[in-house]
Amino acid sequence: MAKSEAKVHELVSMIERGELRLPEMQRQYVWRSTRVRDLLDSLYRGYPSGTILLWETDETVPEQDFAVFQQKNPYLNTRLLLDGQQRLTSLSAVIRGEPVTVFGRKRPIDLLFNLEHPDVLTTITEVNEEANDDEDVVEDETDATEDDLLQRLNQMTFVVATKKLEQLPQWVKVSDVFKTNSDAPFLRRAGVTTFDDPRYEKYSQRLARLRAIRDYEYRMDVLERTLSYDEVTEIFVRVNSLGAKLRSSDLALAQITAKWRHSLQTFLGFRDQCAKQGFELELGLHLKNLMVFATGQSRFKTVGSLSLDELQIAWKVSGEGMNFALNFLKSNVGIDSPALLASPFLIIVLAYFGHVRGYVISSKEAAQLRYWTLVANAKGRFSRGSSETILDQDLSTIKKGGGVQDLIDRLRLQVGRLDITPDELEGRNQRSALFKTMFLAFKSAGASDWHSNLAISLDHSGVQHRLQFHHIFPKALLTKKAAVTSREADDIANLAFIGGKTNRVISDKSPASYLPPLVEQHPQSFTAQAIPTSGELLELQGYKAFLAERRKLIAARLNAFLSM
Repeated sequence: MAKSEAKVHELVSMIERGELRLPEMQRQYVWRSTRVRDLLDSLYRGYPSGTILLWETDETVPEQDFAVFQQKNPYLNTRLLLDGQQRLTSLSAVIRGEPVTVFGRKRPIDLLFNLEHPDVLTTITEVNEEANDDEDVVEDETDATEDDLLQRLNQMTFVVATKKLEQLPQWVKVSDVFKTNSDAPFLRRAGVTTFDDPRYEKYSQRLARLRAIRDYEYRMDVLERTLSYDEVTEIFVRVNSLGAKLRSSDLALAQITAKWRHSLQTFLGFRDQCAKQGFELELGLHLKNLMVFATGQSRFKTVGSLSLDELQIAWKVSGEGMNFALNFLKSNVGIDSPALLASPFLIIVLAYFGHVRGYVISSKEAAQLRYWTLVANAKGRFSRGSSETILDQDLSTIKKGGGVQDLIDRLRLQVGRLDITPDELEGRNQRSALFKTMFLAFKSAGASDWHSNLAISLDHSGVQHRLQFHHIFPKALLTKKAAVTSREADDIANLAFIGGKTNRVISDKSPASYLPPLVEQHPQSFTAQAIPTSGELLELQGYKAFLAERRKLIAARLNAFLSM
């Protein structure tokens, strides 16, 4: 294995010219903008950033597209990127100022650089890699005052762009800096008009340091041309298994595509088909579903032993099962987005159940299956203990001929009582599985926005109507005037679903002042969302009593919904 070095701008150029390609075995681009932000921050500070693994080959191998635009490769030989795709795709997008393509949609990576950042790193950022960039339900904007938020952001060097920050002179677009070697437009915008300005030297040095990211040198390990595609696949799996860099589904994809050449486009085509139905699911879930239909269990440990025929047959029938599951969720359960699922493993159970039953299910079983789906979702069945172990238990029950009642009995063994109690809601927040069920129950009861009267939905377009969750007692009000902790303010019983414009109009007003006129105009909206409206409970000093009363109402609403 040869060793080499290359600067970031050289690697970015190789990607743009099409000299550096992606093999089919690679997972797709998955980084969120916050991950790109942190990568740039590390390179800006000169921190280590790993190595790049390449394979130079004259062999014709299955490839996939980068998430950024590439020219056609004019050369016969190809350099394939085996490790470093997320980093180099991100850097290519930011330095070239081009969007990335994710799930068939182009999205920009807009980052801002703080010319006035602290000299010493003061903010440690924790990134949740499992979260989604585009959450369907977003938190209200009154959790912190604008001043508090700006103060936190000013301690950072790079941030994901917002329209408000873009207007501030000390924040500059990172991609704009890379597009020119002139500091003049950025200095002028920041109000620096003379060389005597003490900010001139500081800003100029920082802009030069930012551009120096293009000269950051990566170490590259280059695999020999003599290796076969199968050998390289094995190396890819071993390297990433040892380093725990990839999930098991990513490693399984490498093994599957090595055996079933050009299958990635088949998988992606079906994934995109599901996305058009409203279910934008990770490719890894479709591969896990394939494993279930091939082996009757969900783990990828035996994927290497499956033959090409077995893989192709399992893929065909798993697609039929997936279509059944998604149709059942939408038509029978009322779940039309994966954002409303506590775990996508529920989809696999439904798919496998439909398959084993030959897609012939009685009306009684369909009603039971709806009940099991909703209760398993509300109770977070696959969030307790090892999710794959629990999934395999349900699959085993189905494989052995068990019915829906057997699935319900197994769920009862795990969680105890299947109804929802007020105590169960205490201390829960928007990350709880019960929060998703609250939305479903409130929507079923006819909940609507408090101004527009639009029924609550994840599909509303436009900033004004896009669904947000709202703190009935505004968080800023509670933490500053009632000595309530942030965690107590985020209690699930203090949250409701409204449109963005309504949320902004309410801002940090007390419910005692803003709720009464709204209740008079739209009483059903508050009944549907199980919100108590008696005067004494809406006063700041009545917050804990409000929570206790609303938990009772929510529990009643949830139980009525689950048993429908």
